[in-house]
Amino acid sequence: MRFAAVALLWSAFAQAQDYGQLSGGLESNSQYYVDDKKTGDFTEDDRFRSNNYLRLDYTIKNWFANVQLESFEPRALLNYYPKYEGTDLGTFSVGYKSQKLEVTVGNFYEQFGSGLVLRTWEDRQLGINNSLRGGHVTYRPFDAVEVTALYGRQRDGFEVSRGDIYGFNTELGLGNFLGFETTGLDLGFSYVGRYEDLEVDNTEFNPMTNAFSTRLDFSEGSFYASGEYVLKGKDMYQELGDLYEDTYFDGNALLLNLGYAKSGLGIDATFRRMENMAFYSQRDQGQYGDNPYNQDVVNYLPALTKQHDYSLANIYVYQSQPKLVFNPLAKAGEIGGQIDVYKKFNRGTILGGKYGTKIALNYATWYGLDSKFNAVERTYDSGDFLAFGQKYFRETSMEVRKKISSKWSTIVTLVDTYYNTKYVEDRAGEVNAFITIAEATYKFGSSKSIRIEGQHMWSDDKDHDRAKNWAGGTLEYNFNSKFAVFATDIWNYGNPDEDRQIHYYNFGGSFTKGSTRIGASYGRQRGGLVCVGGICRYVPQNTGFTLNIATAF
Repeated sequence: MRFAAVALLWSAFAQAQDYGQLSGGLESNSQYYVDDKKTGDFTEDDRFRSNNYLRLDYTIKNWFANVQLESFEPRALLNYYPKYEGTDLGTFSVGYKSQKLEVTVGNFYEQFGSGLVLRTWEDRQLGINNSLRGGHVTYRPFDAVEVTALYGRQRDGFEVSRGDIYGFNTELGLGNFLGFETTGLDLGFSYVGRYEDLEVDNTEFNPMTNAFSTRLDFSEGSFYASGEYVLKGKDMYQELGDLYEDTYFDGNALLLNLGYAKSGLGIDATFRRMENMAFYSQRDQGQYGDNPYNQDVVNYLPALTKQHDYSLANIYVYQSQPKLVFNPLAKAGEIGGQIDVYKKFNRGTILGGKYGTKIALNYATWYGLDSKFNAVERTYDSGDFLAFGQKYFRETSMEVRKKISSKWSTIVTLVDTYYNTKYVEDRAGEVNAFITIAEATYKFGSSKSIRIEGQHMWSDDKDHDRAKNWAGGTLEYNFNSKFAVFATDIWNYGNPDEDRQIHYYNFGGSFTKGSTRIGASYGRQRGGLVCVGGICRYVPQNTGFTLNIATAF
């Protein structure tokens, strides 16, 4: 907080003296873990743990600089990457930005296309910051042309990985070149190379792995479509903690997206096929089962399924399966897709009623590639390009939003899920689950409201940590736009082992003033996956006090 106060004073002084502009933000997430007879005793060191981030951004005319100081004291929160330890400089950069040219030296973030070949980003909730530290140049000679070149090493804790990343990307607005007035047509091409020299006996070892992406985006009126195809060069095979210096495989990916959108109606369909598309800046991070923290990942391969807001709908969460593995289970990748349909029924119609109705439908299904494996010789044949193999996941959901009066609004959600635990988590079993969710909000005035939520899940899961049926609920009261309190609970009452029937309760509140928010809570955390945007982090079961502070200046 002292650093933030000093930065705020300097910002005011700098602007007054025309020394440029200083802005930034402070975020602190702390937890004190306690013993609990249901969730278990806390047996690790340091019951109090805190993750803290102070970012400062300075601009003067076309020049900019930024730093991010990070502190994980006395340790990072449970199950964060072990290299996030102590207090140090996390990221820094300086650069120049104009309408045509942007140059950055230091840490930077970039995405080529959909991210199938390259995406670097930060998500503090997941403990991910895979920014590149090096140099980045973007040049726009014309409105319809953009060229980017970069070099760097990915952030790895407070250090950088051993692998060098080279990248080139170009975006061409073909619609502008061809004189289209209403039609959008854009072409993109990307190259990403990873260079990591290893001490191996194989004289034919190539330290460079190359990936190429081509893509085309089209739009006309209410219709849009895009496609991207990726070729990944031969990369050393990794399995169960070992690198096989004499075994190499290439990879590929295909991503297609079609959609239609106009007032009151939206349809979006996505198809993706990936084969051996795991890509790491440091090869040993890709060893099977040894990278639960998603570190040193070069590309972005999220699960393309509906991202749910409710706790019970996030118990059986699909994770994308891009890797090639022979043991313990043979998998070469994944194939599948999802379709979303959004429909708004206007006021005065039969389904719209007095205030209108919104309906969202989603269907997602994912399979393994229909491949034949020889685990002894470590060879495989992926067969027909569009052939579907073992089913991994299938989900159908419907959400209905309905305002029933000037003060009452409701949301009803139904989710039907099939989840292949064996192939998604490498644990025996398959699960069928059905979830119902109902939510109602009552507004007393412009800023005072109460929200009530109820959930139930029927499941045939035999895993004692998640077994059988669950029930949950939330009560939230907003006194005004600044102050709110809540209480929530989910309960696995259907677990056949009564000792494992646990109320995962949580209660607390938040206070917001301007750009500052303070939140505090106490409760239990269910062990499982925390997911943001289709990328997940495992969180162990625990109980404790939580304090979150965030401010911007």
